[in-house]
Amino acid sequence: MAQLFEIKNGEQFGIFVLIKAADIRTARNGKPFIAFRFQDRSGSMDGMFWSATEEEVNLYQAGKVVFLRGKRDTYQGTPQVKIESMRLAEAGEPDDPTLYVEKVNVKREDLEAELDDALLLITEANIARVVRKIIHQTQEDFFVHPAAKRLHHAMAGGLSFHTLSMVKIARNLLSIYPQLNPSLLIGGIILHDIGKTVELSGAISTEYTLKGKMMGHIVIISEMIDRACAEIGIDPENESILLLKHVVLAHHGKMEFGSPVLPQLLEAELIHYIDDMDAKINMITEVLDKTEPGEFTSQIFALDRRQIYKPKFQK
Repeated sequence: MAQLFEIKNGEQFGIFVLIKAADIRTARNGKPFIAFRFQDRSGSMDGMFWSATEEEVNLYQAGKVVFLRGKRDTYQGTPQVKIESMRLAEAGEPDDPTLYVEKVNVKREDLEAELDDALLLITEANIARVVRKIIHQTQEDFFVHPAAKRLHHAMAGGLSFHTLSMVKIARNLLSIYPQLNPSLLIGGIILHDIGKTVELSGAISTEYTLKGKMMGHIVIISEMIDRACAEIGIDPENESILLLKHVVLAHHGKMEFGSPVLPQLLEAELIHYIDDMDAKINMITEVLDKTEPGEFTSQIFALDRRQIYKPKFQK
């Protein structure tokens, strides 16, 4: 069966997909509609279900598999589905949501080996103990959670893949700039997004949890560090722990981007840049993979709706 991104623009189709998100909104005429985000292993695509009845709103929930009929279309340069009809998958049909979840193309054991190697770079005892404690407590979720609901690395395993991609960049920087503190840089990177194991619900139909909405992953990781210190018996006022908390609290770079403090350490500044760079590379790469050579990508909303050109010549 064809996948979402194998279907050409203007082509009719009928395929099974996962409802990744189903947001209830109100149209200008006052009637409710459902803003769907459909997903299969090829990626995610939006579609609007107009004039939805109360029964349809209750029926078509995130996490359900549906048989979707429609046409591939574009809106403001972005691929989308023009929905013609849909129904829930029935018994005997491919109704397992995990069949449609997009996953990182890296083996978990390889990611685990990279993490083990990275942990050896953390030589400051207090930071090493706290990082290992939190990793032990979150390990299963760390390797299966996405890194975001929608923007970057929004797929199963995206959190660990994003984190360890950042570690690779940081390891190269350590070889260039010997003045960097490996314990703060690597420890901060490993922990910077691990609060998303609590902030986000998981990979099948990613939503923000109540705690995620109320606190956000930056506050959550600060709380995790305090709790780990209490469980291990480390003074949370120790300088190394305060600096570790600072690099994770500052990793969004600016207060308007969600960080409660601005970077005040070299390592904090670098973690912000590394995080931003890896996220943007992922966002651009994802749309380039779905673009023909010699054409521009669809608009990337997180990059001010810019479109990126895909060169005809190959590297």
